[in-house]
Amino acid sequence: MAERVESETIQIRNGEELNLPVLQEFLKQHINDLPNEQLGVRQFSAGHSNLTYLLKVGEWEAVLRRPPLGPVAPKAHDMSREFRILSEIHPHYSIAPKPILYSENDTIVGSPFFIMERKKGEVFDTAFPDHLNITKEDCRKISNTMVEKLVELHSIDYQKTNLLEITKPTNFMERQVHGWITRFNRAKTSDILEVEQLMKWLEKNVPHHHDASIIHYDYKLNNSMFNQDLLEMVGLFDWEMTTIGDPLADLGVAMSYWIQKDDPDLLKYGLGQPSVTIHEGFMTRAEFIESYAIKSGRDVSNIHFYLAFAYFKLAVIVQQIYYRFKMGQTNDQRFAKFEQFAKSLITLGHQVTFPNQNKL
Repeated sequence: MAERVESETIQIRNGEELNLPVLQEFLKQHINDLPNEQLGVRQFSAGHSNLTYLLKVGEWEAVLRRPPLGPVAPKAHDMSREFRILSEIHPHYSIAPKPILYSENDTIVGSPFFIMERKKGEVFDTAFPDHLNITKEDCRKISNTMVEKLVELHSIDYQKTNLLEITKPTNFMERQVHGWITRFNRAKTSDILEVEQLMKWLEKNVPHHHDASIIHYDYKLNNSMFNQDLLEMVGLFDWEMTTIGDPLADLGVAMSYWIQKDDPDLLKYGLGQPSVTIHEGFMTRAEFIESYAIKSGRDVSNIHFYLAFAYFKLAVIVQQIYYRFKMGQTNDQRFAKFEQFAKSLITLGHQVTFPNQNKL
């Protein structure tokens, strides 16, 4: 298929440049059979967290990931952990990119970083590419594949990996609820109506007994890549939050990103233009959840808790990014309105805390 690098990537944003001569020398020392040509670097524009770059030397291509600029939240953006996660998962789940190398040397790109396989395919975010004539049948096909690959991930026997060395599934949801409440309080910049009620409800209703599986924990359409006929997912990215935990927490997070046509504007436009999942043919959240339940055999009757928590978790992530912007740790103007989006997500989380009032 055609390469279309220009549509996937952008010129490197101001202040996020890499030292190309230093990086090229590093690559020469660590990559076998690297072509003797000039290193070219472009930046992937999607995402609001880690910085991701496309590296190209002749016909050789790879992807470099590093943390965002400035101070980051404790334990966040751990490049060594994400590299190890990919090393453990890729042999069992080939759509996870194959890791190539990790470096803790912060003199190469200004921080620890890792390099991974470059995958090629179609990534859908807020619009479909012009070269594809997407039908509602295609949208349903994409939806089905999203469900199937999530179920497949949750079915991997994590005992066949070494992930228990860096994860702790015991009391997972309890630790998650308390941990994300702590993160919110640390990144708080103003009082938000309803947040105290939501946090207390989450603490009171946390499930203490649940399954454990490998969870991606950032599973969404624009982290996925499809082949050109849309029959197969060929890539799944952004594994930094991956752990062993409650698979329904993974489903809840996926649904917090899964926008549908009748959602309120505060959800559809919080990150800019809405996802393509608003188009006819895509599953609703209720349909996605039902399909997941059928394919996985799991009881999803308590999904309202997981969706409320997912909206809260996403609100904290957005609030942390806004905190970095407000403190002058980043000048990226995309983040200027993130406080309002965090407030909107808190409101949505509050609205789904009671099953009889729940709107999936």
